[in-house]
Formats: sequence, C-alpha cells, structure tokens
Amino acid sequence: MLAIKNCKFFADGLQIIDHNILIDSGEIVKISTEEIPNGYEIVDAEGSYLSPGFIDLQIYGSGKNLFSAYPTAETLKQMDLDLLSKGTTSFLACVATNTPEVVNQSVAAAKAYRSEAKGFLGLHLEGPHINAKRRGAHIEKFICKASLDEMKRLLEYADGTVKMMTIAAELQDDEVINYLLDNDIVLSLGHSDANFEQATGAYNMGFKTTTHLFNAMPSIHHRSPNLPAAVFSHPKAMASIIADGCHVDFEIVKMSYRLLKERMFLITDAVTSCDIGPYQHQLLGDKFITPDGTLSGSNITMLQAVQNCVKHCDIPLADALNLASQNPAKLMDLSAKIGNLKVGNRADLVLLSENLDLIKVFAEGVEHLSLIN
Repeated sequence: MLAIKNCKFFADGLQIIDHNILIDSGEIVKISTEEIPNGYEIVDAEGSYLSPGFIDLQIYGSGKNLFSAYPTAETLKQMDLDLLSKGTTSFLACVATNTPEVVNQSVAAAKAYRSEAKGFLGLHLEGPHINAKRRGAHIEKFICKASLDEMKRLLEYADGTVKMMTIAAELQDDEVINYLLDNDIVLSLGHSDANFEQATGAYNMGFKTTTHLFNAMPSIHHRSPNLPAAVFSHPKAMASIIADGCHVDFEIVKMSYRLLKERMFLITDAVTSCDIGPYQHQLLGDKFITPDGTLSGSNITMLQAVQNCVKHCDIPLADALNLASQNPAKLMDLSAKIGNLKVGNRADLVLLSENLDLIKVFAEGVEHLSLIN
C-alpha cells in the first residue's frame, strides 16, 4: 500500500492541493484530505505535480531497436521499460505499411508478450491500406486495398492484439470498414487524400480519430477545405498531433488545440535509428529522416510533447496533461482503467517538478526503478 502526500494535481481544470492519494493493489483507492491510515508507505511529493501516466497511441520504437525491424517480444519489453522510465505508462506499438510477413511477426510478438506486459496495450497498424498519394515516408510497393477475407484472417490471428488501424477510408469498401468497426477496431483516418465530404462520411460511419493531423493529408485551402477542416467541423472526431515543432509548427498546434480542445491528443510517432530493413531512419538534428531525406518519425517523448504544448503553444498545463493521458484513454475506451486521477483507476502516475521535469514514475503503484531492476 502506498500513499502520496503534498502533491498538487488537476481536476476539471482546477488545481487541487492538500489531498492524499492512497494506492492499494495497484489501484487508486482514495483521494481525500483525511489523515493517511497506518500501514501505508508514504511518498512525499514535496509540492510537485501529480499526473496520470502518459499514453502514446503511436510509437515505433523507444530505447534501441525499431519494432518493425526487430518484431519480437524482446523489443516490446525494451520499449515498455524505456517508455516507463520516461513517463509513458501505456502505449500502442506502431507498425507502418509493410509486408504481410512483418505484420504477422509483429502480431506474434504482441501475443507472446502481452501476458507480461506493463504498459503495452497492443498494436496500431498504420497502413498498408492507405492512399499512395499521401504516403509520406511509407513505402509505396507495400500499399494495397484491404479485402474482407484478409481482414478476417488478420483479426482472427491477432486474437485481440490489434487495437487501432490507420486507413484511407476513401479507398476502402464499406463492408471492410463495417467489419473492422464491428470487431471494435479503433479506426483512424490518415495517410488519406479525402475531401471534406469523404472525411465527414468516414467520421459519421465510425472512424473515431485522425492520424497525425496535418501530416500525410491535404492542407486546408479556402476553396477546398479537405480532411483537416472536416476534423475541425465534426462534433465527435478526434485527432492526434505531433507537437515537436518539426512535423507541425507550434502555431498550428496552438490553433488546433483551440478548435479541438478535448478532441485532440498527443502522440510522439517516435522512431529509433535503424539501418536495416525497408524503414531506415537517420537522426538529423531534432528529427528523423529516411535515406532519401523524407521526414519520418519524431525524436520526442510524450513528456517533451507536453512541455512543448505549455512552453510554445500557450496550452494550460491542466489541458496539456489531458492531451497526453485523459484524451487518448477516452479514445480507446479505457477511461475506467487509465488516464485519469480517480478512484478505481490503475495507479500509473508521474510526478513532475515546477519546470515539468520528471521526478518519479509509478506503474500500478510501484516506482519504476523497482520494476526495471
């Protein structure tokens, strides 16, 4: 049993102080100003900020190996522990447009690792069913239209490990999309050339979100609003964004937040250096590029994304933390388990200094150093 005292946190945008957080069996069991009962190990936060652990729904690698280049349970464990040390306590491992063999190997790794997973939630398949016109760093020869039989085989083999898919809705058959939705796959509209009507139709059909807003999609034009305008105009559609200042300028992140509010969430889309396989990434300054110079994944953590939102995008800290925790949890229908500071939620928590530096990380109420060692 663990108790955290002398912390400050946010509830409905308001800063709360002088509350104790009681943790038992890996869950938050009480939040109150009452005295801490006997038997609890006490952590004195010394006035630091307490937040739910961060949730990254699109990341390709962390620590060392790129997952798609080394699609094994060992790579997922490496990602799990490295992300945990950086404050990201839940994540979807992302696989870009690739061969069926690599996708199957990734699924096999996910199934092998899930029984010992700490923050690993499952897989996000970004492609191969995207629009070649908006492929970005994805490899064109692997791009293909989805078939119903293929999706049935994939989901049967995946056995629940595939949680999210990025798809260009304008190129897919309704029967495929309906099948994925009926099987609780979170569909994200991305790497798409959809116009306003097509994108709005996808959201109305059941696409819940949008992959890395503004990247790999048409830009807004005053005579051709296209996909981004459809996101802003829709009452429910959400969108992820890469707040690194390279993939999206901070002024555009600021504008997007003002328009989307709780419908926006942060991702890193982070990769690691890799010199094998079809997806090779080279670090150039603060960003990764492919050998031909195409901008690929980011080089930030979720904490750095939060810091950028506060420091460069005028987003209040309470909302910036929600962009990295509460909002992605809501998208994945996991709010009853993670992403919130409330009784019954898993005690995945981070302590941050006034300067938003990471002080401590807890996963299910256990400090991360104990988990790694």
